[in-house]
Amino acid sequence: MKRNSEETTAYIIDKVAPVFNKKGYVATSLSDLNKATKLTKGAIYCNFTNKEELALKAFKHSVKEVLGPLREAIENEEGSIDKLLAMTSFYKDYYNVSKHAGGCPILNVGIDAKYNNPDLFTAAKEEAIKLLKGLNIIIKKGIRNGEIKKEIEARKYAQNIYSMIEGAVFMAATHEDNEYMDNMLDHIDDLIISEMKK
Repeated sequence: MKRNSEETTAYIIDKVAPVFNKKGYVATSLSDLNKATKLTKGAIYCNFTNKEELALKAFKHSVKEVLGPLREAIENEEGSIDKLLAMTSFYKDYYNVSKHAGGCPILNVGIDAKYNNPDLFTAAKEEAIKLLKGLNIIIKKGIRNGEIKKEIEARKYAQNIYSMIEGAVFMAATHEDNEYMDNMLDHIDDLIISEMKK
């Protein structure tokens, strides 16, 4: 019975995650959730305390689904420069990959939930901080290993690279054009090779 309940919970999260990501927390109605899951209100909410809990779990699911391959791509590389280039390579198709999930969950939720759902906003902020910290660690390790120039300020470069990527994600989504991603990621690749690489 427990397994069946866990399967139902996982099914609901999988079906509603793109809905929350596309429409936002406030705009997602019960009828949207019913339509996505083909389940009744009772069937949905007997697995969750409330809409807030469901939205939070759906957000975490979206992040794992959309950004999980990024972590794998980075972990598969040895050196810091290769890790940075694996990251830019992943993001080159990010707009197209994330479209099926309703776009970038961190960007969508970070903007949507800031003033109406503090827990959801905090979760989005924490995911962004994780990505930023990971980038900072890669750069610092590259400096220690002699791959990246010692005068590079790891924190500043991590912030700039992450900001450029998120800005390009926003522009690509707003204009429905992956060219914004391509252009910015080519620029970041040039930065990595010509400015950061030792």
